[in-house]
Amino acid sequence: MLLCRISAVSRTLTRWGRRSHRGGGLLYRSFLCSSSRCHGVSAGEGNAQSAEQGSAQGLYRDTVILPRTEFPMKLTGQKLLDREVQIQEKCGFASLYTWQSERKGTKKFCLHDGPPYANGDPHVGHALNKILKDIHNRFEMLRGRQVHYVPGWDCHGLPIELKALGELGAVDLSPLQIRRQARQFANGAIERQKAAFQRWGVMADWGQCYYTYDGTYEAAQLKVFQEMHSKGFIYQDYKPVFWSPSSRTALAEAELEYNPEHLSKTIYATFPLVTLPPKIASKTGQGDVSVLVWTTQPWTIPANQAVCYMPNAQYSVVRRKDNSQLLLMATERSVTLAAVLGTELESVATLTGSELEGGICKHPTIPDKEVPLLPANHVTMAKGTGLVHTAPAHGMDDYSVASQFQLPVECMVDEDGKFTELAGPELQHLSVFKEGNEKVINMLKDCGALAKEEDFVHSYPYDWRTKKPVLIRPSKQWFINTGSLKDKAKDALQKVRVLPESARNSLVTTLDQRTYWCISRQRSWGVPIPVFYHKDTGEALINKHTVSHIAGLFKTKGSDCWWELPMDTLLPENVLKKSKAGPVTDYVRGEDVLDIWFDSGASWAAVLEETDSRADAYVEGKDQIGGWFLSSLLTSVAVRNKAPYKSLVVHGFAVNEKGEKMSKSLGNVVDPDAVINGRKDGSIPAYGADVLRWWVAESNIFSEVQIGPSALTSARDNINKVRNTLRFLLGNLHGFDPRAQAVEAKEMMYVDQYMLHLLREYSMKVTDAYNEFDAGRVIRLLQAFITRDLSSFYFSIIKDRLYCDPEESLGRRSCQTALEEILDGVMRSIAPILPHLAEDVYAHAPGHDEEETLFRSGWIKSSSVWKQPGLEEAVEGACAIRDSFLSSIPGKNAAQYDLTIAIEPGLLFELMESLQEDPSSTSSQLVELMMAARVNLSSALPRDLPSDTLVNRGTFLINLEGGVIREEGSYSIAAVPTCADRCPRCRRYTAESPDCLCPRCQTVLAKA
Repeated sequence: MLLCRISAVSRTLTRWGRRSHRGGGLLYRSFLCSSSRCHGVSAGEGNAQSAEQGSAQGLYRDTVILPRTEFPMKLTGQKLLDREVQIQEKCGFASLYTWQSERKGTKKFCLHDGPPYANGDPHVGHALNKILKDIHNRFEMLRGRQVHYVPGWDCHGLPIELKALGELGAVDLSPLQIRRQARQFANGAIERQKAAFQRWGVMADWGQCYYTYDGTYEAAQLKVFQEMHSKGFIYQDYKPVFWSPSSRTALAEAELEYNPEHLSKTIYATFPLVTLPPKIASKTGQGDVSVLVWTTQPWTIPANQAVCYMPNAQYSVVRRKDNSQLLLMATERSVTLAAVLGTELESVATLTGSELEGGICKHPTIPDKEVPLLPANHVTMAKGTGLVHTAPAHGMDDYSVASQFQLPVECMVDEDGKFTELAGPELQHLSVFKEGNEKVINMLKDCGALAKEEDFVHSYPYDWRTKKPVLIRPSKQWFINTGSLKDKAKDALQKVRVLPESARNSLVTTLDQRTYWCISRQRSWGVPIPVFYHKDTGEALINKHTVSHIAGLFKTKGSDCWWELPMDTLLPENVLKKSKAGPVTDYVRGEDVLDIWFDSGASWAAVLEETDSRADAYVEGKDQIGGWFLSSLLTSVAVRNKAPYKSLVVHGFAVNEKGEKMSKSLGNVVDPDAVINGRKDGSIPAYGADVLRWWVAESNIFSEVQIGPSALTSARDNINKVRNTLRFLLGNLHGFDPRAQAVEAKEMMYVDQYMLHLLREYSMKVTDAYNEFDAGRVIRLLQAFITRDLSSFYFSIIKDRLYCDPEESLGRRSCQTALEEILDGVMRSIAPILPHLAEDVYAHAPGHDEEETLFRSGWIKSSSVWKQPGLEEAVEGACAIRDSFLSSIPGKNAAQYDLTIAIEPGLLFELMESLQEDPSSTSSQLVELMMAARVNLSSALPRDLPSDTLVNRGTFLINLEGGVIREEGSYSIAAVPTCADRCPRCRRYTAESPDCLCPRCQTVLAKA
């Protein structure tokens, strides 16, 4: 005997309970932990033996191979932040984009960056969007694609101009003074945002970004403008537009936000009929009848030009019981209106809408003015009276009626939202939203035309920048005829993949609702519309010659030259000649600038590569359905008859943990800088960039994305679980070089081959999830693989082989080969989400040169030879049998039992025999899977089983070759407490006596 007799030791292996499919256990338990009790020994005896047991363990402590690694279990605080920055520098995050873009012969992937607005500090909305894009870009780069991603900024627009004006604190500034200050403000915001994006680990060439104020970009934008103008899609017209008095400019629908709590004064007003429709006259005689109308904007009454009705609806003349007044209204609204007016309404006559033709009303506030009754399809019965007050200057539908019936479109409201002299001396200079509105109501009251006045809370459009209400007023503006592009755009969308698919309907609905797009703005900070106007006639001079010339100037000098250069440089003789125009002295330059949605919508022309000039993906928030997604689509379809993107990914907004929109006024804003670096007062710990990235990846991006302490703490804890799994793998790969010591797959132990099989399945599912921009599914797959397949199953059964087998043995090297492949696969699978952690792990991992980095070494390298259907059935069949065994010994130690597995001759028996060739064994692969002391494999259970035997039975369905081979095998399993003693080294119950090592450990130590 090699060693002297020692006392029995207590059991210390994992206590097993009922588990599903592949067994249970703990990820990482100290190899040398022990308790004071052992099988067959009383508590008192156990306490007496503890000292001897400790000395026995100490005797063999140095003979087992425990995990060793310098990779830290946890990093917190400043150490975490320093390590992330160190990794960015050491692993070349700043040069990674350039390196990958110089690779030759690789397939390209283009994600076109929607430009964030350059008017403030970075916020969590930026983090959500930029990190989501970066996760996908890093995935595409890892799998060998050449990524085309150019970050950009939207630099023009009113918010920047207003902040610049606020900083200057002056009035009567020239356009150039305003523009210089606005550019300076935008540059400051860009630098702050850019620094944050880099700290988040976003991969890009940060020295080569695009900016909408750059001359080259502006020139490309004007080229799109010119082509759309030459095709007739861009035109100038006098028509109603959304107008913001607070910013004194026209707005597009995408620049509106709706306030659901807006309070209006709503009125019911009467328009006396001076010419009765024949049908009313015949049914009511020649009595006085008034048309009852309803509006939420009383200030528009002076601009009334008609009253509209629905031709196929039913109308009634009713008599008020309280004053006998005859009113015309829609029949189906009469009951509701009786309640509103506070009186009974008696029906006098009923007629169809078409029978109202020919009726003429007296305007209630303008003497001698008459307005007709006209049919219109936009009239509804949902609210009001069924008769619609129509002011063509202040409504889109009203303007359509005016166009159809040649009604005048008179604007009585100026750019500040005040009545002009056209409204009369009583109203001139009064604000239509305030005192002007009240004055009109009083005028109606004075002339007896006010039937009812109420407060009305409803949704109303506001300027998204100033947060103040807008109005509709006619103005001479430049428009895009989106109605003529709608069908082409819909056809182009059919070829685009939209995630989620439900967003497609929102895009189509927005297209249907927008018949034209106002693209001119009355501001200074933007791209000038390249148009000249004749001094006398006001006729616009704009053609391919003038626009091309201006575009060339913008490309070399920037758009400031529109104000800096003399007219004869902007409009030289050769251009005038080609344009067949008069002398330059006849013209003045235009003062309007282009809508910033046109600025950003033309980005495909300035940024995408010429070869295809279609991006593989656009990834933005759902607010861009009516913004950048739409403006990009319309400009691209107009110029090229195709969408600028192959895929659209539409994500939700970032909200707090209560689901509320974040705002500084509410004090619920989560600052991404505070998330990464923590706060000095300790209210927020330093989470680091990877926690922010995990939050983005784990979220359901297709809905509102919640962020707060709970979400961030959960992200940190989940990352630490992943970190400790990777640390366990690294620790057990100490001293292993896969390039020299890896075992061929066919020579590996079956369970190790099985893990490679599972790893291959995992890698394919992860790849599919990344392809679908579903990083949340990647995380769920990762967590399931770690928890179920690694921690609960594989790690639990291989520790004995790793720690106690000879270091160079085939079994141990087989296990390490599998562990190294698993480490590599898991590490690469999380790399797009957690680049800092992945690179840190890679630096500690074996099998590559020290200077090599993960992101320059490719995607998961799974092999087709890892797919082992028959082996899969063998291992999973054994696991099914083990489940039956474990269910019969709840709370007891599986290692203290001898098992007899009885299977009738057949496929299941052959599979189990592949795991254990001998009828009885304490060291077979089947024993390892069962975690038992010994396994006997036979065709039937012995008849003379001991009385304390636990017997269980079950079946396992074998399904091979896609169902070609199907067989249900039945098995019986008998568990008997083992008679063997526990080995003081490996602590398995395989020793012949309590004072000796087991045969395996004797052999190991004899060769040591």
